[in-house]
Order: sequence, then structure tokens, then C-alpha cells
Amino acid sequence: MNDIPFYKYEYAKKMLETELDILLSEFKRKHGYTPVEHVKSRIKTMDSIQKKLKKKGQIFTEENVEKYILDVIGIRIVVSFLSDVYDIVSLISNSTNILIKNRKDYIKEPKSSGYSSYHMIVLVPIYLEGYVEYLSAEIQIRTVAMDFWASLDHKMRYKFPERIPDELQQELMNYAEDIQELDRKMYEINKVVMKYEQERH
Repeated sequence: MNDIPFYKYEYAKKMLETELDILLSEFKRKHGYTPVEHVKSRIKTMDSIQKKLKKKGQIFTEENVEKYILDVIGIRIVVSFLSDVYDIVSLISNSTNILIKNRKDYIKEPKSSGYSSYHMIVLVPIYLEGYVEYLSAEIQIRTVAMDFWASLDHKMRYKFPERIPDELQQELMNYAEDIQELDRKMYEINKVVMKYEQERH
């Protein structure tokens, strides 16, 4: 892949996947359940990186990839309930092996499109011969409902690369509001379920 050492990003992705697996396993051991529905990981393609750099007005170099493309590595964690999002955020924040560089809560403050998710930019250590290097990665944490909406939004933007028609954009916004309400209702139901489980024990 040209002069970009993508093997480093492969190392960092494996490190991050392993750390998350350990954190989630420990959470399950302590609490008796796992809040995670599924986890997906990827490394951006060369084409995607080049397009993003061009959009930022930067040339394609190793230094610019590390400086401007903070989501070469991407991890998406999909959970059942709204409260689970913040449990996972807390879990990652307390990790001694991952450094938090930046975070954006698009759940409390959704994007203008209606997009909701919790984003974290983290620094992942990779242990090379004689030294340690940190690479950036993006972790997205969202509910199943948010993930469904994001998938629909992505498909619409793929079909309408220039601009989504106003009618469809409004429908997406309406669905985003419906999903936020659904997540709130499911959260309340889960609180009742948890209450009954605590009473049984």
C-alpha cells in the first residue's frame, strides 16, 4: 500500500480488539451478562483515506495520515440499551491500556441529520522492536436502533451522493426522533426488568 506502513494499523487493530474483548469479558464476569449485541472492526481502504485527505486539502503521506485521519482503524460496538452505551464508555475510559484523545456524544447532541452515536478517538499502543508507538482509532458505541438508522442513512447517502432530497431527509429526521423515543422506552422497560431481577436475588 504505497509508502504507508499499514501493518502498524493491523497491529493496533488487533491490540484494540484484544483489549476490548478482555474488558467485555471482565464486565460479564462481574455483572453476569454482556450488554453487547455485536462488535465490528475495519481498517479504512487506501481509496477512502486518499479521498478524506484530499477533502482536507492534504497530500497523501504517512505523516498526514497519522495527523489528519484519526479513524483509519474503526471499531463499532452495538449494544442493547441506552444505558449500555455509557457502561461501555465508562469501561473504555477506565482502561489503563487505551488513552482517550477525544470524545463526542452525538446521543445527547445528535447531528443535524439526526445521527446518534457516541464517538471516542483513542490512542492504541503497539510494541515494535525497541520502542512503543501510539496510533489513533475511532470507537463508535450505539444501540441496535441507532445502528439501524445509521445503516439506512448510509444507504440513502450512497444512492444520492450529491444531496439527499428534502423529502427523504425529513423522513430520516422523523425516523431518528422515533428511534430516540424507542430507545428511551426500551431503557425504561429494562429498568423494570432489572428491578425484578434484583428482587429475586
